[in-house]
Amino acid sequence: MENDRSGLAHFGYYISLSTAVITIITFGIAVCTPPLSGPFCKSGCFEYPYHEIISRFPRDYFWMFPAIILSFSYMTMMISVHKAVAPEKSVYSLTAVGFAIISTLILSGDYFVQLSFIQPSLVAGETAGIAMLSQFNPHGLFIILEELGFITMNISFLFLVPALAGSSRLEKSMRVTFIVSFVLMLLSFTTVVLIHGIYREYRFEVIIISITWIELIIGSILLSRYFKK
Repeated sequence: MENDRSGLAHFGYYISLSTAVITIITFGIAVCTPPLSGPFCKSGCFEYPYHEIISRFPRDYFWMFPAIILSFSYMTMMISVHKAVAPEKSVYSLTAVGFAIISTLILSGDYFVQLSFIQPSLVAGETAGIAMLSQFNPHGLFIILEELGFITMNISFLFLVPALAGSSRLEKSMRVTFIVSFVLMLLSFTTVVLIHGIYREYRFEVIIISITWIELIIGSILLSRYFKK
């Protein structure tokens, strides 16, 4: 039993650190490739039906490769947390894992479609459906799925709050991080909807990605310390 706990602690420590590093890399690459369409685009913007985006591959898609790996690493980390918490708190951590699986499936699938479908279809001249699926569409399916994926990721962290209910400063820091991020998500969504209604474009998507990736970086580092202890 002691060996199992030691093995879990080592695995959880390294997967948490890996998740933090991959998040930082993904975030950095994504920041360097801002969207050339929609409300934040100032010049050289692509317009519907987005057929000319063929020139942007693979430059604007590089961040999706580590993002797919990140989604799997995050899910594995959440499973490790579930195995580490006290049995009486496991219902909360298991719920967190459930939302983590939903988030991972949505995000990894969303990114894999962009990498595997858009460019080959454009090269072959098969443009039907491109506008709906492309990341350059500020209110397309890609943006909507990303929003849902990061919302469920945020919810998964919220369910770690009652699971990590210890009195240590470390666990208190994690609870504050997860609660603040969830509140910021709700406030940002409410604000964007009140101002823009159904025409929010990718405004909330940019906000929720930023909130959740920062949460993921901080949370992963704190969780690595949790496993180390």
